[in-house]
Amino acid sequence: MQGTFRTIGWLTFFAAILVSWVFLYMMAVGMDLDLLGRPGPMGESMRNMDPRMDMYMPMAEFGPLFAMWAIMMAAMMLPTMVPTLRAYEDLMVSANGTRIGWWGVLTGYSLVWVAFAALITAVQLALLYGGVVDMLGIARSAVLQGGLLIVVGAFQFTKVKEVCHGVCHSPMSYFLTRWKTGFDGGLRMGLGLGAFCVGCCWGFMALGFVGGVMNLAWMGLATLFMVIEKLPQIGYYTTKPMGFLLIAAGVVVIGWPVIMGG
Repeated sequence: MQGTFRTIGWLTFFAAILVSWVFLYMMAVGMDLDLLGRPGPMGESMRNMDPRMDMYMPMAEFGPLFAMWAIMMAAMMLPTMVPTLRAYEDLMVSANGTRIGWWGVLTGYSLVWVAFAALITAVQLALLYGGVVDMLGIARSAVLQGGLLIVVGAFQFTKVKEVCHGVCHSPMSYFLTRWKTGFDGGLRMGLGLGAFCVGCCWGFMALGFVGGVMNLAWMGLATLFMVIEKLPQIGYYTTKPMGFLLIAAGVVVIGWPVIMGG
């Protein structure tokens, strides 16, 4: 019976990831965007719309935009949670962890990222109505795009990143020092792990404003990197090189128009 519940749990988990990516792809197609977030004729027209126009525009409304970000969080962040859920399962054998506690951890972690989705939705709408980003969520200024890349790259070298990544990278240590049983206990631990994960990975979400928040290629690469960053064997060796890469990319983005114009 335990094996059946385990199988159902993992199948549901991976089905949620798959469905989220399918929804994102359908949304991108509906917005006339290719895999790189580049708009076709209809997408280009939407991109240049004024959000204050007297017509319904989903990308200028909190509800639809929040739904998009929430689905994006599921697609990108649930894959990074596999080592955490596996670590909890180990404690179901060696300690008094339970399958309902496993669901509690997953629920708590997901709730934190849903809250982050609400926050970044509000940020995007503020930037949109302030004329900083367009309807596709792309920063209008190369300086802003490059500056965001540099800021996120520099964050990779900070103490906050080190502490948050340390928890995400070693969930077993977190469980052993904050162990709680049952669904409520799992929920509390999941909320804590989710908070550390947001502290570790928020920058990669914010980079959507560089290439477009519906850029599926960016989403895929960011997800892959965040999964690798949390792997116990190699995660520590990826954080700082990615920081250097992002800073270099930011310098290029800022300097390229100057070079081409000169």
